[in-house]
Amino acid sequence: MLTVSDTRTSDTDESGPAVADTLMEAGAVQVETGIIRDDISEIRNTLSEMVSRCDAVFTTGGTGFGPRDVTPEATAPLLDRWAHSLVELIRLKGSEETKFAHASRGIAGIAGQTLIVNLSGSPSGAEQGIAALLPILPHILSQLRGGGH
Repeated sequence: MLTVSDTRTSDTDESGPAVADTLMEAGAVQVETGIIRDDISEIRNTLSEMVSRCDAVFTTGGTGFGPRDVTPEATAPLLDRWAHSLVELIRLKGSEETKFAHASRGIAGIAGQTLIVNLSGSPSGAEQGIAALLPILPHILSQLRGGGH
């Protein structure tokens, strides 16, 4: 769970802890968290490190239209395969709650055997995004580990 923000600290970040708590409540064995700046190189390097040791990496923040929102651009070169359907699901579920759900440019895909998903930086958007994925997340992770359909 990686929060990408120039303004959040461990004391002010609400999105990262909300997603981490949701994952733990859903049965995750371990959730690693961190906060980094909106910097393409820093995001890409941190994601690369996390991919080497995590089954899934979720980011919050940096998916909007602001000049410093570069999380998708930092994530894209790491992906071996795209998972457009996951961000479609996140945006569709989110649009049931807010018209701003489609203002997220987040992407998703597979780097090696690790799922990477960019979630919105807003606490409610991040929570809605992870909630949309939870029903299918165990199946996806099983498949990434070589499990059947």
